[in-house]
Amino acid sequence: MLNWSNIETVLLDMDGTLLDLHFDNHFWMEHTPKAYAQKHQLSLSDAKAQVQQQNDAVYGQLEWYCLDYWQRELDLPIVELKREIRHLIQLRDDTLPFLDALKSAGKRVVLVTNAHPDSLSLKVEMTELDAHIDTLISCHQYGTSKESQHLWQQLQQDLQFDPKTTLFVDDSERILKAAQTFGIEYLLAVANPDSKKPAQEIAGFVNTHDYRQLLQDIK
Repeated sequence: MLNWSNIETVLLDMDGTLLDLHFDNHFWMEHTPKAYAQKHQLSLSDAKAQVQQQNDAVYGQLEWYCLDYWQRELDLPIVELKREIRHLIQLRDDTLPFLDALKSAGKRVVLVTNAHPDSLSLKVEMTELDAHIDTLISCHQYGTSKESQHLWQQLQQDLQFDPKTTLFVDDSERILKAAQTFGIEYLLAVANPDSKKPAQEIAGFVNTHDYRQLLQDIK
């Protein structure tokens, strides 16, 4: 379980972990295919199939998260399209109580996201998330994603955290396993990243549906 008295550093994912994943799911599954269909004169179903096929080809790689890559591949103004539905960018209801509890307990709190810097910037603009976190990192600055051990090696070198006193929170099984492989001692899976979809626990990890249930134990 989580031995809070031994945890010094908390590394946090962003999308689905601190922010409701509904924005991203809606953007890539609905908003982008609609724009792609209009741009390339396709039916919506054909556009969805083509976008999905291109997504699958780079899934888990840094390109999958790269807005510059998708702007080239889809020939669409991706950042502008994101801004069109920016009202859907929302913090999870339990995020701020969790972050405030971590800071009150003296934990070092670091955001580590695969999101492109432009996406991170837009989400900070809409949520003021930066006011509650010590350091914000986009993995694009390292040229690799959290799925890669190379990322964890560079991150540990720069942040000088001790894996044995570090907690990592994410909603991706692949990424949690990568952190586990690197030796991060404490791992927490988010079972309900998208508020519009049913929760689904990630086997093999401690799962949470609501950070507020953890607050009394944080010290």
